[in-house]
Amino acid sequence: MPTEETYFRRGFGLKEEVRPVIESEYHSALVEQIRSRGYQQTFGDVDVRLAEEFGFCYGVDRAIDYAYETRRKFPDRKVYLVGEIIHNPHVNQRMREMDIEFILPDSDGEFDFSHVSPEDAVLLPAFGVTIEDFNRLRAIGCVLVDTTCGSVLLVWKRVESYARDGFTAVIHGKHTHEESRATASQVRRHEGGKYLIVRDMDEADVVCDYIRGAEDRISRDEFLARFGHKSSEGFDPDLHLKKIGVANQTTMLANESMAIGGRLRMAMVESLGEAYAAENFRSFGTICSATQERQDAVKKMMDTPPDVMIVIGGYNSSNTNHLAHMCREYTRTFHVEDSSCIDLETGTIRHKPELAADAPQVTDTDWIPSGPFSLGITAGASTPNNKIGDAVLRVLQLRGIDVGDGILRGQPAPAPVV
Repeated sequence: MPTEETYFRRGFGLKEEVRPVIESEYHSALVEQIRSRGYQQTFGDVDVRLAEEFGFCYGVDRAIDYAYETRRKFPDRKVYLVGEIIHNPHVNQRMREMDIEFILPDSDGEFDFSHVSPEDAVLLPAFGVTIEDFNRLRAIGCVLVDTTCGSVLLVWKRVESYARDGFTAVIHGKHTHEESRATASQVRRHEGGKYLIVRDMDEADVVCDYIRGAEDRISRDEFLARFGHKSSEGFDPDLHLKKIGVANQTTMLANESMAIGGRLRMAMVESLGEAYAAENFRSFGTICSATQERQDAVKKMMDTPPDVMIVIGGYNSSNTNHLAHMCREYTRTFHVEDSSCIDLETGTIRHKPELAADAPQVTDTDWIPSGPFSLGITAGASTPNNKIGDAVLRVLQLRGIDVGDGILRGQPAPAPVV
């Protein structure tokens, strides 16, 4: 492992120094005011409702803290960031403004560290990095500041244990996502470790059909053609689907991850029997609590759906995409990358109407109801409160509603009405 002088996972003890700066940049007095009133407040003829869990989670808070601490600790060093610290364009832009240089992956997901020197500091993102990338950076001898989320580390431990015990890790996730790539790499801690990544229930059903030996299942060659780029080197479905351990990318839909695990187990039972499955199938709770809480809060809100729902977060943010997908099942929903997608001059909203991260944006006019309406707001775990508050403010401004000069200036919210 890296020496204590070059590897830091608990920051530099500068949290109290950087916290006022972070709060000044990401705080929203308007959000705090609405939160203090039970997550609901009426402005004019607009009833604004916040989901009871939204925005920055603990892991994101920690990653941002460490980035600010690193810049303060090493003011004269070159500071690099592997990929994006989190999937939020505003936060990543602030990293660039702090003179943190991004090392972005190529089309194959590979990083070029050839320009990194032992005198530099390198931030590892909240998603983590692969074992190979970690070892390459360690060999350089640079300072490593590891912001990998604790929930991600728990999944890594499960996957590593699967490989150690000869189980194939079946990971519910996106094979191109940084977190899934890093999680899958954990099997390589043990010789012969195997993994398979499935994107959704449709892909899981293909795997289930293969396990149970369904008459209409695809052939071995077809299986490898479909999943070869989503599985470990040398993966053989005839051999490596006999012992399975289920895990997931922490930002996937929690109920889908659990359903996929249940379906895979049932396929093994149907093929080889309950006693066999009891010994050769494993599934542990690797759902991120923050992801679960935000999804539960949206589900609760949809007991009485708002007329319009705005979901704020990066278009490449998996957890934000899934929140938007959940909301679309109940009400008119707009997934905006940033509050600036709500245009005050034209009154339009630019948004992504589909789950796929690369789905094109569209622009809608006349999207705000003409009469009184309820506005629901939630945000992905990487969205700062100032962008949430600004989105609410923009909708109210389009409606001609003044929320008060104190809030507009970012002053502390008034005490809640008792």
